[in-house]
Amino acid sequence: MAKEKARKVTRRFFFGALGKGSILVALLAEAIGAIKAFIPKVLYESPSKFKIGFPDDIPEGITFLSENKLYIFREGDDFYAISAVCTHLYCIVDWKPDRKEFYCSCHGSIFSKDGINLTGPAPRPLPWYPLSLAPDGNLVIDSSKQVSLDYRFSI
Repeated sequence: MAKEKARKVTRRFFFGALGKGSILVALLAEAIGAIKAFIPKVLYESPSKFKIGFPDDIPEGITFLSENKLYIFREGDDFYAISAVCTHLYCIVDWKPDRKEFYCSCHGSIFSKDGINLTGPAPRPLPWYPLSLAPDGNLVIDSSKQVSLDYRFSI
């Protein structure tokens, strides 16, 4: 049986391997950095929670907030919020006060005052969003959640 020769690790071999390994790690870190450069770190969506103002500043009746694409209803001290985005192809619905209905001019969907789809291609009612009061007294809407059609927020 031939005696196997044990390889002796020399100082030259050790530092050569260490140098090659560090170059490999540096190249790997650079590649990861280059890949991460293509992944955006900014969210271009509007926040799901936002303030809409003080309750006293919101008039009685229906107010359209175009920047947030929703309707705020005020009935005395009760408030509720309904999305203004049609559930068919995401057009903005218009409030028709004479008929007390929401109308989507894109494809003709009609929604009741409560957002229930009455006619047209819209597959479901307009979403309702919960309201709350911020510590500074502003009304806050959370558009990431939905509530039932009988929801009311009272001050």
